[in-house]
Amino acid sequence: QLQASGGGLVQAGGSLRLSCAASGRTFSSRIMGWFRQVPGKEREFVAAILGNGLGTNYADSVKGRFTISRDSAKNTVSLQMNGLKPEDTAVYYCAAGLTWSWAALSPDQMDSWGKGTQVTVSS
Repeated sequence: QLQASGGGLVQAGGSLRLSCAASGRTFSSRIMGWFRQVPGKEREFVAAILGNGLGTNYADSVKGRFTISRDSAKNTVSLQMNGLKPEDTAVYYCAAGLTWSWAALSPDQMDSWGKGTQVTVSS
C-alpha cells in the first residue's frame, strides 16, 4: 500500500515536498515514481527512481526543479519540488513498478498506486 502526503497550496516560485510511504510489503527493489493528473487530461509522468536509488528519470517539464529521492530503510520516496509554476497544479500520485525506461514512464508500467495528493500553485 502506498500513501502520498505533503500536497498543499503554494505561490508560484515556492516549494513543496511530497512524501510517499509504502506499507504492507517491501518496495525497496521496485521502481518508484510520481505521476500527476489534472481534470480532463491523462495521467502524466513526473519522475522515477530505480530500486537502488542510483538512477533517476524526470519529465522535461520538471527537470532542474524537482528532485526524487528514496529511503529504502524507511520504505519512503520523496519528491522535492522547487520553483513551482501554476502549470504544476495537479493531483500527484506515487506509484511502484518493475519496468524501467529512460524515456517517460507510462502509467501502464506501474502496478501499485497510492491515493493522490493535491498540489495547487497560485500565480
